[in-house]
Amino acid sequence: MSFLVLENVSKFYGAFGALVDMDLSVERGEFISLLGPSGCGKTTTLQALAGFVPVTRGRITLEGRDITHLPANQRGLGIVFQSYALFPHMTVAQNVSFGLEMRKVPKAECASRVSEMLALVHLDSMAQRYPRELSGGQRQRVAIARALVIAPPVLLLDEPLSNLDAKLREEMQFELRRIQRKVGTTTIMVTHDQAEALSISDRVVVMEAGRATQIDAPYRLYEHPRSEFISGFVGKTNLLPGRLGAGSVALAPGLAVDVDGTGFEAGSAVKVCLRPEKLRFVAQGRLAARVEERFFLGSQWLYRVSSQLGELEVSCANDGSAPHAEGAAVQIDWAPDVARLVPVAAP
Repeated sequence: MSFLVLENVSKFYGAFGALVDMDLSVERGEFISLLGPSGCGKTTTLQALAGFVPVTRGRITLEGRDITHLPANQRGLGIVFQSYALFPHMTVAQNVSFGLEMRKVPKAECASRVSEMLALVHLDSMAQRYPRELSGGQRQRVAIARALVIAPPVLLLDEPLSNLDAKLREEMQFELRRIQRKVGTTTIMVTHDQAEALSISDRVVVMEAGRATQIDAPYRLYEHPRSEFISGFVGKTNLLPGRLGAGSVALAPGLAVDVDGTGFEAGSAVKVCLRPEKLRFVAQGRLAARVEERFFLGSQWLYRVSSQLGELEVSCANDGSAPHAEGAAVQIDWAPDVARLVPVAAP
């Protein structure tokens, strides 16, 4: 049996389903991200796990124990809130030791565990500082240390990096993963940032309108999206309409793309997903286009081009060579195995 299991977990407010029939099995030590736009149900899932909201139906078990109706203070889970919720009148050490003191842990053991945890998050030299004297990244690490010091079976993270600037956020996501791997705590994180979820998770749960639409490893999620929504939400994509033939989709007269049609009916209307980085400029390709706009992203150039297939995005690594000019005529091609099929979304 899996370490943490959600079976048919739902939360309704009247007729509105904030969370509908969530089924999720999490193994011990896994790092799972709940990913989706605002209002998709990811925070409701976290709150149901924490015991902050009662579920309408379903069952939650932890190590085989039913915790569905246990109050939050009896679940023993570690929680890091979006705002960090540090006590401003307490030092770093006092903030981290708070949970241990509430559990009546002996002072000597408490001091030892706090010291060990502060060393883990690289804050042992700041034990006597107050939260107001710390940077955003340091406060976030204090919050993580406070949640982990009680040795919880599960760590819940509610958008823990959203208050950080872009550079620090990128640094801290890898720091968070380092800490989680070191401690080995099963972790569930809520985020709306697809790059964050893909970079540090073992598996990602993509949510839409209160439901889990795909649960997969980051690479498979990105390379094999199961819907138009997922292909567009998880990274950039070019979605091209067509009709499935025998192993290919005709995108325009004289232009077909090879696809794996497994699971799709021959003759059915489909969308072909071509990621911008899978397209490349070549001297002679299968698609003529014109550069309409270009954007410099540091490590990459992002182009918007017009073609017989409509407007496409093309992403190229910045290798130091001169970029294509706006208005330039270009030729585009792609490898034979990079196109993915997704079903046409219901109107």
